[in-house]
Amino acid sequence: MLDMKDRLFLKPKLCDLGALVLHHTVVLLLLTYSCRGQQHLIGPTQPIVAMVGDDIVLPCYLEPCVDASAMTVEWERSDLKQIIYLMRDNVEIPIEQNSLYESRTSLSTNKLKCGDISLKLSKVKLSDAGTYKCVIPNLDTSVAEVIVGSVSTPDITMSIVSNGVTLECKSGSWYPEPEVLWLDDEGNLLSAGPTETVRGPDGLYTVSNRVTVEKSHSNRFTCKVQQNNINKTRETHVNVPDDFFLVPADSAVRVIICLVVCFMSIATVVVIMWKWGLNNQKGSKHGIPPIPELELQLLMEGQQEGDLTRAEKVVNKKKGKHDEVLQSNTEDLKHVEGVITTLTEQKMDLKNQREKLISQLQEVNTKLKENEKKLMDGSKLQKEKKEMKRKKINEELDQRRKELEELLKNTEKLLETTEDLIIRMTERKAKLKNDREQIEKQQKETETQREEIQRKLQSEKEEKAEEKGSELPKGGE
Repeated sequence: MLDMKDRLFLKPKLCDLGALVLHHTVVLLLLTYSCRGQQHLIGPTQPIVAMVGDDIVLPCYLEPCVDASAMTVEWERSDLKQIIYLMRDNVEIPIEQNSLYESRTSLSTNKLKCGDISLKLSKVKLSDAGTYKCVIPNLDTSVAEVIVGSVSTPDITMSIVSNGVTLECKSGSWYPEPEVLWLDDEGNLLSAGPTETVRGPDGLYTVSNRVTVEKSHSNRFTCKVQQNNINKTRETHVNVPDDFFLVPADSAVRVIICLVVCFMSIATVVVIMWKWGLNNQKGSKHGIPPIPELELQLLMEGQQEGDLTRAEKVVNKKKGKHDEVLQSNTEDLKHVEGVITTLTEQKMDLKNQREKLISQLQEVNTKLKENEKKLMDGSKLQKEKKEMKRKKINEELDQRRKELEELLKNTEKLLETTEDLIIRMTERKAKLKNDREQIEKQQKETETQREEIQRKLQSEKEEKAEEKGSELPKGGE
């Protein structure tokens, strides 16, 4: 047993030890409280770019890192103002989740213990673009911006035209709307037509653009489709064979189509003129049923009682006929003028087509001579290697020449027919104008007759009124 002296010696030390333990406990609690007060969420510093169909992660971390398993974690869409993911005490709560994100959102259970509450979003859609909020209630919030895009590799098709080769670049399933550029083999921009853009029901864009190129030293061209907002670019290269820059055979198809359209226009005009001929055989369409002048004069002179009234009816009927015929004449004149305009435009098209055919024919003849010269020149070995190819080209050029000659012949015939129809329609127009003048002249004469009849009728009424007035006093006597 300790004696009284030892007890007195140890008592102060025990008191000091208790105070020290209490001090450290208070400091530890203060530090813990202080650390908790400094906790905050860290999110991405830049927008997250995702492609349609991708799986992405929206970063969100607790700093300093602590176990977040027992916390409530919420992810929201700011623009929708709805929760897209909710977890409480390490359990997902699907009841409050937006249906658009059902089965597409998740957190990593293992990473939660390290304070990582990043959201995984699967099978990204265009509608997923927007602002997302990572929230721990009563603690902090971070924000993540998502940009959704879609890309595809462009396709290039070629078609031969008279002045070179037309390249068409087409690419679908893009978002946002991209731009299309054409480059030559040195990377220089080519002058192309306007980009055609179509947006489908899925919200994705399909773009296409055409450029006509001429023969170059490499014949290599590039279609570049790019979208700067999502920093995406897709390119397709094409090498155009030299043979494509020969006189095109496909142009014959376009010429034939043009000639067919012209022929149909001419046939339409011929049918119209045939119908007019039938109308003329039945009688002049613009003729006025004649009213015997002697009969009208007798009616106007009032040889019988009520003749003036009948004359007025006759003249009114005549006026109605004039109006009807004048309206018909106006419609025919307008139609003829339209036909003349169409034929005149067709004439210009045919002339332009004729010039193109002549130019193409000259080009074919020139290429034939050049090809024959190449067959004659060069070494024997070179001739053997290229003889078959040159012969084939010669056959194609010769066939092309025959086609052009036939098309040129048909174009000349259609041009001659068109010019003849223009002359006939112009004569028809002149006749309609002359008929119109005659109708308007007859209208004036009829109007004069009507005014004269009305004046006589008024005079007759006044005379009858005077006679009645003079008879009244006699009746009073």
